[in-house]
Amino acid sequence: MRNYENLVIVKPTFTAEEIQASVKAIEEVITSNGGEIQATSSMGMRKLAYPVDKHARGYYTVLFYKAEGTIINELERNLKISEDVIKFLTVKYVKNKEIAQFDKLVAAANKKATIAATPAP
Repeated sequence: MRNYENLVIVKPTFTAEEIQASVKAIEEVITSNGGEIQATSSMGMRKLAYPVDKHARGYYTVLFYKAEGTIINELERNLKISEDVIKFLTVKYVKNKEIAQFDKLVAAANKKATIAATPAP
């Protein structure tokens, strides 16, 4: 299995529940085809570098996962069809240095998720 990262930008007009549903749908495509989600990092609402489909902002989410190469075609096909997604980017980590960086990014995303999940005293 190879290491992959997907940056997905969802429409800014969606509510938090709709954004979560879109991300869960993407995760479902990955897991149903034999991939393993390593981490998910929500970057929040950000300004786009240039307008895309008349949107100046978008909700950024990064998915880190391990999967076979055959999943990527199916995932990108679903992302292209989806009207929820404005843009997406898929990155494959192959070299040892890249894989080490992937592991660091996954650890940072998981740490951020556990900090966000723990209630404040």
